[in-house]
Parts: sequence; structure tokens; C-alpha cells
Amino acid sequence: FDWVWDDLHKSTATLLTCDNRKVNFHMEYSCGTAAIRGNKELAEGQHFWEIKMTSPVYGTDMMVGIGTSDVNLDKYRHTFCSLLGKDEDSWGLSYTGLLHHKGDKTNFSSRFGQGSIIGVHLDTWHGTLTFFKNRKCIGVAATKLQNKKFYPMVCSTAAKSSMKVIRSCASRTSLQYLCCFRLRQLLPDYVDTLEVLPLPPGLKQVLHNKLGWVLSMNYSTSKPSSSSSSGSDSDSSCGSDAEACQRKRCRRT
Repeated sequence: FDWVWDDLHKSTATLLTCDNRKVNFHMEYSCGTAAIRGNKELAEGQHFWEIKMTSPVYGTDMMVGIGTSDVNLDKYRHTFCSLLGKDEDSWGLSYTGLLHHKGDKTNFSSRFGQGSIIGVHLDTWHGTLTFFKNRKCIGVAATKLQNKKFYPMVCSTAAKSSMKVIRSCASRTSLQYLCCFRLRQLLPDYVDTLEVLPLPPGLKQVLHNKLGWVLSMNYSTSKPSSSSSSGSDSDSSCGSDAEACQRKRCRRT
């Protein structure tokens, strides 16, 4: 894991378990909003992580996103709110499917619930923030993020709720990365692009260890479901390839 949750930068109503990969919010009851950030600043390059909803998802809000060191994680400990995206220093995707930034909210995806896996790709080279749900792209949430320093963040208002980091990866924006990303665009229908490439076993192993997350990202999406229940794991459509996904952009960046 490139990073885990930071025991020093979190709200008081949080408890870390599983080697600081799982965060538990409001262990008995909730009287506000709790938040936490990762223990590593996301420096220049490519960053990808996945958060699994390991409890029922409900309440005012449960969110996944990013923020700068200026975000006060304990500011709303006595207020129920959508903390991530409440200011200009953070972006947050709500379980309701709304994207929050600067206090504004935009319809972005279908709802997600317990068991859902929310992926986040922060590309500091191109300055983009992209979200995935259940390993399918749901769209580019923000652009022009170059030269800014972010941390992964999550927040929750729900009592006895929890989320777990199941993957956190990082890579330099190298020619090797760009080639792997392009290969994934050209072969989007395979679970792992390496399985179908005629490469020497040694090279496959090197690419798997260094950039396996790039070669398994899924930019294709299924058609949106008519269901919008809080436990729905259906995906909203943003096209059949990476270019189509890139075109679905949040207007407020």
C-alpha cells in the first residue's frame, strides 16, 4: 500500500483498524460529521486508490474524495453535513451520487451502498480527478489540478459506519506509464491487459508489479440503471472508452 489512513489527522469520532486501512466512524452514536485523510501527500505523478464501503451506507452523507492540508477535518463534528466539497480546498463524491465542490453539488453518478468499491484516480500531470464505481469509470470530476497538493479523504455522518482502503498505488508519469495507459485504452474489454499481450514473462511480471493497476482499470461503463436505491451498485454511463469518459466532466472545477 502506498498509503493508509493517518492516525494523527482525523476527527475525534474515528477509530482505525486493520493496520490503519479501515476507518470506523461514530462507534456508538453520531452527533455530527467525522473525517480522515491519508498519511501521505499525493505528490507529482499518478495516484489510484479504492475505498470499499464495509458497512451500511446511509444518513446525511458518506463521501470519498480529496482535499488539501487546509481542510479542517474536525470542524463539523457537531454538524451533519457533506464535509468534502464544502469549500474550495476539497472535492467529494457522495453516496447519493452528487459531486460536491465549493459548496455546490452536481449530479454525477448513481447511488452506491454497502459493498460498493469507489476508485479514485488523481492525475497530477494532466490535472484531473476521475472516479470509478465497482471498477468502472463514472467520469472526470475535476480538471486543472496541477501544482496542488492533495490528500485522500473520506467522511461520514452515519453511526457505526466504516470504509476500508483495499488498494493505494502511485507511479511517476513516465513513458512506461503512458504506454500502459494507452494499451489499456486500446484493450478495454479484458480484466487484465497483460493477459493478452505477447510479452516476455519477465517483462509482464515487471509491469504487473509496477503498473498492474493501470492495466486493469476499466474505463468502459454499463448503461445506467433505472434503480436509484441507496444500495444500488449500478453504473451511470460515460461512454464506452477512455475518451468518452474524459468528456463527462464536472462543470465546476
